[in-house]
Amino acid sequence: MSIGRGRRNNDKQPVSDINVTPLVDVILVLLIIFMVTAPMLQMGIDVNLPRVKAKSVDVGEEKLILTIKSNEEIYINRYKASLDDLKSKLENIFESRIDREIFMRADEKVPYGFVVKVMSEVRKAGVDKLGMITEPPKD
Repeated sequence: MSIGRGRRNNDKQPVSDINVTPLVDVILVLLIIFMVTAPMLQMGIDVNLPRVKAKSVDVGEEKLILTIKSNEEIYINRYKASLDDLKSKLENIFESRIDREIFMRADEKVPYGFVVKVMSEVRKAGVDKLGMITEPPKD
């Protein structure tokens, strides 16, 4: 019996334990990559379709509401505007505001193409958030 001999020859079997350290490292790197790139992927306009179930939005007096009537008349709160001067009016309104947010409600009979044109003018005016006002579905 010699001192210093810790193992015998038959103890040299492969280790069957899984080393998860490299796996954790890869997952953490992927998590960081997704956290950095996710905000860059938001390119669309957030909209809700008419007649949906959604929580109500608290719209106070300071919020702007853009209304499109069935005859394609546009109103900013209670003041009438045309599609041609919508961008300039919104730019003037948002010069003195910190939050660049507007809520839009459109009659369901308004053609989709016209609503998209209005949304394009709103985006060109520099609006950061465009919310759609809808009615709850009829039960």
